[in-house]
Amino acid sequence: MRRRSKFHRSIFRADPNGEPAINTTPLIDVMLVMLVMFIITLPPPTHSVDITLPTEGGHGKILDENRVTIDTSDVIRWNGEAVDLAQLGQLVKTAAERPEQPTLMLEPDAQARYLRVDQAIGAIRRNGGSKIAFPGIHQYGGLI
Repeated sequence: MRRRSKFHRSIFRADPNGEPAINTTPLIDVMLVMLVMFIITLPPPTHSVDITLPTEGGHGKILDENRVTIDTSDVIRWNGEAVDLAQLGQLVKTAAERPEQPTLMLEPDAQARYLRVDQAIGAIRRNGGSKIAFPGIHQYGGLI
């Protein structure tokens, strides 16, 4: 009868119904280290558009009817007239130079692209627009 090595006995159990004795601690340690490395290497978000929303009590006096709308075909309209981002910036700058800045009513269509809305908000903020209201917010209720 052949004698088997200790290696052979450690891999092949004599009892086939016995529970395997696998040490899972190193596997868990490696997974935790990988998770920490993944969290550390994530870049922080670098893009943001800061806006100040008016409070419920003080909407402010609207001197002119300044409605900025964006439709589904990415057309920006200032009081019903189509404008591009540069023209929107100039109109906002003119409105912001008044003694009492009017509130801009931003009404993007519910199906408008987020990128275009973000560009419009960015143009408004860069040119001094700080009073932005969202009067048609109720139309987004079914989309969220």
